[in-house]
Amino acid sequence: MILQGGTVADHTGVSVRDIGITDGKIAEIGDLSRASAGETIDVTGLHILPGVIDTQVHFREPGATHKEDLETGAHAAVLGGVTAVFEMPNTSP
Repeated sequence: MILQGGTVADHTGVSVRDIGITDGKIAEIGDLSRASAGETIDVTGLHILPGVIDTQVHFREPGATHKEDLETGAHAAVLGGVTAVFEMPNTSP
């Protein structure tokens, strides 16, 4: 798959580039206009950002699952582009 024409932000800076994905992993970033793929998605005008690591979450489990639990907190994190979390328990027990 190729994501074509997106504004990519990474350790090299921010610029318009293509992203090639093979087997669910980023295989190449750059000008892929001459490459072929099973699927090409035009992402012109969209920003592509690296996944975020949230270093302080409170999933409220055990003890306060009426506020949030591991499942709902993890789903919210994924939908927000978070790829990893550091759970900081503050419940009793």
